[in-house]
Amino acid sequence: MRIVHSWLQELVPVGPELNGMDIDTIADVITNLGLNVEDVARVGGSVAGVITAKVLRTERHPDAAKVHRVYVDAGDGVERHVWCGAFNMQAGDMVPLATPGTVMPDGRAIEPKPILGISSDGMLCSARELSLGDDHAGIYILPSNVALGVPYGEALGLGEEIVYDVDVPRNRPDGNGHLGVARDLAAKFGLALTAEPALIDPVEPARSATVKIVDGNRCGRFTTIVMSGIAVGPSPEWIRRRLSAAGMRPLNNVVDVSNYVMLECNQPNHPYDFDTLGGGGFIVRRAKQGEEIVTLDDVTRTMSAADLLICDADNVPIGIGGIMGGKDSEISETTTTLALEMAWFEPNAIYASATRLGLRSEASIRFDRGVDPFGMGRAGSRFVELLRLTCPDLVVHAGGVDSRSKYLPRPNIITVRPSAVSALLGKDFHADSIRALIEPIGFSCEQVDADLQVVTPTWRPDCTLEVDITEEVARHHGYELLGRTIPKSTVPGGLTPLQHRRRRLREVLLGLGINEAMPHPFLAADDLAKAQLPAAAVRLTNPMTAGDDVLRTSLRPGLLKAVAFNESHRQFNVSLFEVGHVYPPSDDELPAEFEALAVVLAGAEAADAVGVWRELANAMGWGARLDQTNVPTGTHPARSATLSLGRDPVGVVGEIHPDVADAFEVSERVALLELNLSVLLTIEPSDARWKPTSRFPSSDLDLALVVPHAVTAEKIDKAIRQSAGALLVDLQLFDVYRGAAAGDGARSLAYRLRLQAPDRTLTDDDVAAVRTKVEAATSKMGVTLR
Repeated sequence: MRIVHSWLQELVPVGPELNGMDIDTIADVITNLGLNVEDVARVGGSVAGVITAKVLRTERHPDAAKVHRVYVDAGDGVERHVWCGAFNMQAGDMVPLATPGTVMPDGRAIEPKPILGISSDGMLCSARELSLGDDHAGIYILPSNVALGVPYGEALGLGEEIVYDVDVPRNRPDGNGHLGVARDLAAKFGLALTAEPALIDPVEPARSATVKIVDGNRCGRFTTIVMSGIAVGPSPEWIRRRLSAAGMRPLNNVVDVSNYVMLECNQPNHPYDFDTLGGGGFIVRRAKQGEEIVTLDDVTRTMSAADLLICDADNVPIGIGGIMGGKDSEISETTTTLALEMAWFEPNAIYASATRLGLRSEASIRFDRGVDPFGMGRAGSRFVELLRLTCPDLVVHAGGVDSRSKYLPRPNIITVRPSAVSALLGKDFHADSIRALIEPIGFSCEQVDADLQVVTPTWRPDCTLEVDITEEVARHHGYELLGRTIPKSTVPGGLTPLQHRRRRLREVLLGLGINEAMPHPFLAADDLAKAQLPAAAVRLTNPMTAGDDVLRTSLRPGLLKAVAFNESHRQFNVSLFEVGHVYPPSDDELPAEFEALAVVLAGAEAADAVGVWRELANAMGWGARLDQTNVPTGTHPARSATLSLGRDPVGVVGEIHPDVADAFEVSERVALLELNLSVLLTIEPSDARWKPTSRFPSSDLDLALVVPHAVTAEKIDKAIRQSAGALLVDLQLFDVYRGAAAGDGARSLAYRLRLQAPDRTLTDDDVAAVRTKVEAATSKMGVTLR
C-alpha cells in the first residue's frame, strides 16, 4: 500500500512543517505500529528531456512481432518515428516522449538505437518509467488538452510527493486506507483526526436504484445513492497527483473520486451510469455455472456457481461482486446521472473467487481482508464532497437504498483480563492503562470488576480474541519498550555434517565469483514450456501471486528469468546460483521433493560449466560420469551431458538450448550446471590428504587430436588422464575446430597437458614418453594427431 505524505497530512497534522517531525521518524513510527514501511520514495518530479507528444499514426512491421512503429508530433511540426512495445495508444492520444539523451530514473540513457535497421527517435514512457505509479502495462496516456512539446510535468502540473511504501499484513485491513494509518498516528501522538465530511443532505425529487440481495450470506449489505448534475471531465491537479503517487492512473473526475475514496477510506465503491442501468436497479446473486461476463479490463471471464455477480434489475451481469465491474458499466463522457454502489461482501468467498479467476484487483484485496460494514456513510459523504469540486451542480437525490441481510457482521465483544495481557507481554498493565492505549484507535471499553469488556470497532474485523487486544496494547505501548528476554539453553547449537557441506558448497561457488540468487519459488503456467521441461507439475489452488500457481520442478526457469531481468538492465555475463527445493510430481499423493543446485553462467560455454563442476567435485569429494548419450531436455543437444553416479543421474552440465534462451528473451549463450543435492550432500568425503608441492618446473604439452563425432570429449579426457599417469597435474581443452581440415564426421580437439614430477626436472624423453602413451590410448578410439 502506498501512503502519500500530503494525503496523510490532510487527515492528521504530522510532518516537519506542522509539528517538526521528519519523514524518517514518521516512517519509523508507522513501522513500529505494525505497518512495515519498506521504502520512502519521492515521486512525481519531472524527468528532464521527457516532453508531450501527439500520436499521428501507428504501423506494424512485417518482421517485428513484439513492437510496432509509432509516429508522433512533439509540437515542432516534425514527424518523429519511435519503436514501441506497448499497443494501448491510437492516433490523437497525447503521450510522454523521452527524447534522445534523456536519462531515465532507473539510470537508462535514451539513445536512437535502431531495430531492423530503422532508428527510434526516443522512447514512449509508461507510468512506472516516469515514477508516476506501478502501471507498466502500457504507455501513460496524458489528458487530451495538454500542450504539445512541453515538459510532461509542466503539462500535468506535477509536484513532488513523498510516498511511504507500506507492507500491510492481513490482520490489519484498516491499513489499506490512508484513514487507518492516520488513525494510528493520531492515537500514538495524541493528535486529532480531521473532521469527517459533512453528511449527505439528499433532496427531492426522490430517485432510487433498487436493490435485491438473493444470496445474503455472500452480501451482507448493499447501498445505492442516485446523483444527477454530473459533468464528466478531468480531476483537479492535486487529486491526479495523489492518485499517481499512490500507483493509480487518473482517468476522469468520477472514476478518480471513486478510487480516491477507496484509497482513503478503505471502502471500494462503483459508480454506474444510471441512465444505462437496466431496470434502474441491482440484483446480487450467485453466478450460473459457465456464465460469462466481460470485465473492465476487456477480458471475457467464465464464472462458476461459487462466484457472486452484480446484475442490473433485468438480471444481466454488470460486475463480479467485490472484484471488478463489467465493461458495460463504465462511466462515459455522456454520463449525467450516476448510481453510486457500496457494499460489504463475505471475505473468504471473495478471496476464493479472485484466486480462481486469477483477478486480484484493488477492490478484491480489500474485500477479502474485510472492510468496515458500517463505513459507507463516511465514504459516501467523502465521494459527494470531492465530486462537487468539479460538478458544482451535483444533486444527491432522496430515495437512497440500504439493503441488509442477517449475515451482516456486528462488532465483537471481548473480555480482556489485564493479568493475562501483563503475563503475555512481560510488563504490568492495568485496566486504565489498557483503555488509554486502545480507546484512541476506536475500541470502546467498560470495566467489569477487574476485567474489561472491549467492543471492537467495525473497521477491525480481525480482532476476535483476547490475544488480538493484547497485540493492540503492545503496538501502541511500543514493542521496543517491552524489553527482551532471551531463553537460556543448556544445549549448545551446532551445524550438522549436512549443513557443513551445504555451507562449504556455497563458499566454493562464491569463491568462483558466482552470486547467489533467490528467485520466486513459484512459476507461471508457461515457464516450464518455455524451458522445454515436462509440463507435469503440482498446481496451487491459492497462489500468493495471481498467475504464479505452478510449484517449481526445476530451478532453471527462475534463474533464466533472473538472467533476462539483468540483461534488460544492461547487466550482461552474470553468473548466478541457487540452492533450493524442487517438487516434481510423483505417483504418490505428495511430490518427489528434493534439494537441488542450479548454476547459470551467462555469456559462457559448456566448458565453463564443466569447470565449475570439477571445482565442486574436487572441493566436496564428489565423482560422477559425464554421459553425452543422454542429453537432458531443454539443453543444447551437442554441448550437454547428464552427470551420472553409477547408473543414477545426479545432475546436468552443458548449455541452455538456444530456443529456450530465446523464449526467456536472453541474447547470450548460457552455461548450465544442475545437481541433486539430496543425493550428493549425503556423500561423506574421504579425509583430505596433504600432497607435497613440487619445487621442480612443469612442462606443457599441446596435442591437437582429430576425434570422430561418435567419440565424446569425456572419453578423450579420461583416456588422456589414465595414460599420462602421475606426471599429469592439469588438463585443459582449449580449442574445438570443425571444418574441412578436420575431415568429414570428425572435429579437432586441442588439449594442453601440464606435466610435473615431484622429484626431478622432466626431460624431453619424459615428455615424449607421455605423448606416445596418449597417442596409443586415443588411437584405439579412432583418434589421430593433426
